Amino acid sequence: MENVVKWLEENGDLKIIDEPLDIELEIPHIAYIEVKNDTSRPLLFTKPISKSKGIEYNMPIVMNIFANRELTEKIFSKHPDSVAQGIEKLLKLKPPKGFIEKLKMIPMLLSLKNVFPKRLKSSGECQEVIICKNNIDLDKLPILKTWEEDGGAFITMGQVYTQSLDGSMQNLGMYRLQQYSKNRLGMHWQIHKDASSFFDQYKRANKKMPVTVAIGGDPLYIWCGQAPMPYGMFEMLLYGFVRGKNAKLVKSITNSIYIPKDVDIVIEGIVDPNKMEIEGPFGDHTGYYTLKELYPVMEVETITMKKNPVFQATVVGKPPLEDKYMGWATERIFLPMLKPMTPDLIDYYMPENGVFHNLILGKMKTLYKGHAEQFMHAFWGVGQMSFVKHAIFVNEDAPELEDSKAITEYILNRLDSKKVLITRGIIDALDHTANESLVGGKLGVDATGSEIKDGVKNPIDNKLLLAKIKEINSDIVELKQYFTNTKNPICIVTIDKSKSIMSDIEQLYILKEHIKVLIIVDRKNNDINEPYMLLWRIVNNIDAQRDVILEPFIIIDGTNKSEVDGFNREWPKDTHCTKEILDSLQKRGLIDIDEKFIKKFGLLPFE
Repeated sequence: MENVVKWLEENGDLKIIDEPLDIELEIPHIAYIEVKNDTSRPLLFTKPISKSKGIEYNMPIVMNIFANRELTEKIFSKHPDSVAQGIEKLLKLKPPKGFIEKLKMIPMLLSLKNVFPKRLKSSGECQEVIICKNNIDLDKLPILKTWEEDGGAFITMGQVYTQSLDGSMQNLGMYRLQQYSKNRLGMHWQIHKDASSFFDQYKRANKKMPVTVAIGGDPLYIWCGQAPMPYGMFEMLLYGFVRGKNAKLVKSITNSIYIPKDVDIVIEGIVDPNKMEIEGPFGDHTGYYTLKELYPVMEVETITMKKNPVFQATVVGKPPLEDKYMGWATERIFLPMLKPMTPDLIDYYMPENGVFHNLILGKMKTLYKGHAEQFMHAFWGVGQMSFVKHAIFVNEDAPELEDSKAITEYILNRLDSKKVLITRGIIDALDHTANESLVGGKLGVDATGSEIKDGVKNPIDNKLLLAKIKEINSDIVELKQYFTNTKNPICIVTIDKSKSIMSDIEQLYILKEHIKVLIIVDRKNNDINEPYMLLWRIVNNIDAQRDVILEPFIIIDGTNKSEVDGFNREWPKDTHCTKEILDSLQKRGLIDIDEKFIKKFGLLPFE
């Protein structure tokens, strides 16, 4: 894919925007809204500017490359399931028994020679222009500031290439990079990531760490960067497997790290393991700002680029986002790698409004008592799956996992508090809900059995139930029941919270004849009529060990936590668009949204 823009024009219905637009908020807001449309398209901004710095860039920005499933499939040149089938064949490969079987294996073995990256001795088109250390100026790149309260501008589609201290392993990761100055970047590699592991090696040896960041080129590079490959395996092997041809790499100018020859921009530098700096805040893919924290700093040594580079970027925040489609491909392709540890797994699905690591649905062939619980522990102990907070398993007779209505009804008809497992384990560094960082509550639901016998003993309508619950807690404002046709209807209430939900929770127990599952969320910034965003809020906001009660009925506290809850960490803010920017873009005809759209996706704060 030599020319991504041309390819997107021919294959992706590329939308070209020629109006001068600010890299601060304007361009990100347009991309953020575009990806939420049913007709989401990739975008090319031909005239990015920086009003605050007085810069007109001669470098266009392409965004929303993974705009939809159809385009994502085209990027892979095949359905991700066919990639998965190839991986499954390899995993099941056995030594051939006879001459005929050996002959049959030849095509597969020959194709594997294309998996390994090819290190070229020549330079690449990414090195047509070389900017030496004394002339480094990151301001010349159209690095975006996405959210009003971001700590600065961030590179959001950077391919971060690192290597182990002994040079035996190389890694490609997708980490955000905060621009501090004309020649310094913040390296947000989280503690669980391979790059952070390499960093620890350099720190122990008290040596400076080389890092090369690439931007652009084949979109598959950036997908490989977020793929959950086993430790020590270079992600560009996956590129070769998908493409069926070797990734062609060239050596960085100032270090021994190899990067794809056809990327648009290359930033090379050194990380001193003894120097850390505050990074953030940043409006992240959780839909919340990740807070300020100390991270390593990259001192830029050299920048190289094509003669006519294109700057690739993505926008993160509340779902749905571009990572919905990147995650879909990852899900399909990595299914075979989960099966050796969970051989009776049929399929799995990580809904984008569950922010992937917050919710997973698994379909399995249930063979014995406790089988689902066994799967829960297996998932929580495997690579990046260990970050999953909430896991729900259903039997092979369940509907398609992506059929949200049907699968929810199936689960609710089998939900039994005695088959809910609450435990503790590792959580994503971006998670904000646990009482301490990096470890927190896990929740697993075994919904593999038959339908339960008993539903709500005495169901009543929303109006009467709200009156009854307000008598107990006058802070509760609204109430709506969902899935009343199931054995476990979900009752959602919103609250103007003045004290901890758990401080007098026992008073609600008298409602056990009317309620099977009660979920409480803040009234502010939550629309009781939008189940898609309510799910996003709830799985984002709970720590199962603290916020879930199983008897006499299930109660879930999905409110924001603070000192009144005994929560002593800082609770982050939602990512919200800037109203003045939305109004300006709407007036200029660059976006077309209404109040319903704004409220549906939580673009602006509301009561």
